[in-house]
Amino acid sequence: MSRTVQVRRAALNQMRIVEAPLPPLGQDEARLRVESFSVTANNVTYAVAGDAFGYWNFFPGEGKWGVVPMWGHAVVEASNHPGITVGERVYGYLPMATHLDVLPVKVGSGGFVDGAAHRQPMSPIYNQYSRLAADPEHDPAREAERMIFGPLFKTGFLIESMFRGKGWFGAEAVISTSASSKTAMALASVARDKSPQVERIGLTSPGRVDFVKATGFYDRVLAYDAVASLPQAPSVSVDFAGNAALLHAIHSALGDNLRYSCTVGATHVGQGFGRENGALPGPAPVLFFAPDHAVAAIAELGPKGFGDAVAASWAKFVRETEGAVRVDERHGLAAAQAAFVDTLNGVADPAVGIVILP
Repeated sequence: MSRTVQVRRAALNQMRIVEAPLPPLGQDEARLRVESFSVTANNVTYAVAGDAFGYWNFFPGEGKWGVVPMWGHAVVEASNHPGITVGERVYGYLPMATHLDVLPVKVGSGGFVDGAAHRQPMSPIYNQYSRLAADPEHDPAREAERMIFGPLFKTGFLIESMFRGKGWFGAEAVISTSASSKTAMALASVARDKSPQVERIGLTSPGRVDFVKATGFYDRVLAYDAVASLPQAPSVSVDFAGNAALLHAIHSALGDNLRYSCTVGATHVGQGFGRENGALPGPAPVLFFAPDHAVAAIAELGPKGFGDAVAASWAKFVRETEGAVRVDERHGLAAAQAAFVDTLNGVADPAVGIVILP
């Protein structure tokens, strides 16, 4: 029997758990039993942007109900594929559920791709699964950190790489909204290492200022109500919040000093993400879609070169975040529901990384 959390796509705080018999395993398919996954603001973004970017299509739900993608670990429970062994463990894109059937193609020692037809129109980055026995990124002692930070870290890594490749558009500062978010911290970590000449300014809610300062990733931390006091220097902004009013305030405060406006996430759900909010002073915001940048980076550096570059920055980031975020393991899909709703409503503690064992 499989169990899956489904979310009402038009009302994300409405959820249900659906039970169904496991279907017969098809030819060359493998069945993954989900062991663990994390719940972060990244998953909320997948849901908020589910229709616009096809995130609901990876793990189809029923009618008005969808399944939110997660990042996590799974074990092969059954296999009709000669190259996939029962009992081996993998890491990758998983449903908020207990099981996932995949059709492994491009099978190698390090991983495989799910060749299921319905997944092919989306970015190939999401269809890749790492086989942990030969995965250079796998650290058995850091599995929780990989789930909590890994996908978000790569997005931060790619944002910094994009800016550095463009000479930061002549900016002297990078301003990140939702500075307590894991992707924002990743960007700040990589920027501190690779672009130390650029001042890192974090914007956050008043109640999270102390936490964000304590991470040590930012040169300056401001509460959202202090946006008007942003330094008048050439700057770029990276909006992880998706809050239309906040983005307008940043553009208005900086005017011509804002050299580039990058939008990434939607931690402030329901406050403007995806809506047309009229003309903004300064440059038009440009959406950063990490999978496209990852494909381009891999093409430029080669899979090994890209992997080595990410791994080096990742190791540094993990050391820097040790102790800053406490791992909270929770059991059962009901716990996953509760964690998702808390994250959706913005009440999840940024100092806690939630891992679900379904």
